[in-house]
Amino acid sequence: MTPFTKHTGIVLPLDRDNIDTDAIIPKQFMKSIARTGFGPYLFDEWRFLDEGYYGKASSERIPNPKCPINFPRFAHASVLLAGKNFGCGSSREHAPWALYQFGIRVMIATSFADIFFNNCCKNGILPVILADEQIQALRAEIEDTLGFSLTVNLETRQVSWANGQHVSFDMPEMLRKNLLEGVDEVGATLLFSEEIKAFEDKRLSQRPWL
Repeated sequence: MTPFTKHTGIVLPLDRDNIDTDAIIPKQFMKSIARTGFGPYLFDEWRFLDEGYYGKASSERIPNPKCPINFPRFAHASVLLAGKNFGCGSSREHAPWALYQFGIRVMIATSFADIFFNNCCKNGILPVILADEQIQALRAEIEDTLGFSLTVNLETRQVSWANGQHVSFDMPEMLRKNLLEGVDEVGATLLFSEEIKAFEDKRLSQRPWL
């Protein structure tokens, strides 16, 4: 996993609450556990008017012109702005896989489903929780500014944008540390592999019957 320290990107607004994982990556596209190939199917039922299936190219689909994800101004967005309870529903890890492979590196919402929040951190996506009034202020900036972008700094725990405006956010320290180092829980444990081996060797010498 690539370490996350700071990211600057165009912001894509989805003015919805309770966006569930089945909307993020519908079940018919969950044909693999290889962690690859899911990006084209992100928000599939919102982005396209025709019915899709795993393996069907986006170029063969009928895009929904009313879906903000398809708006040219958001074509290269890497920050997603939503409402409350983002990532609710099933615990499928395919959801953050699809988001990351689509190009999303930061998620900003007023709240996240717990499992989804942790799955994002395990897969290199930074989930940021801001107050509703801060979310609404950002929506206004996006509406007024073509190509509106912001910078998210995990080291300082700040979201900043034009004219020196910024807001701070909280992040559980263990998850923050893992993202900064580019590791998940297994990777974080393996950082102590020498200490673990030394402990096991010592225990075996003292208690060989175990």
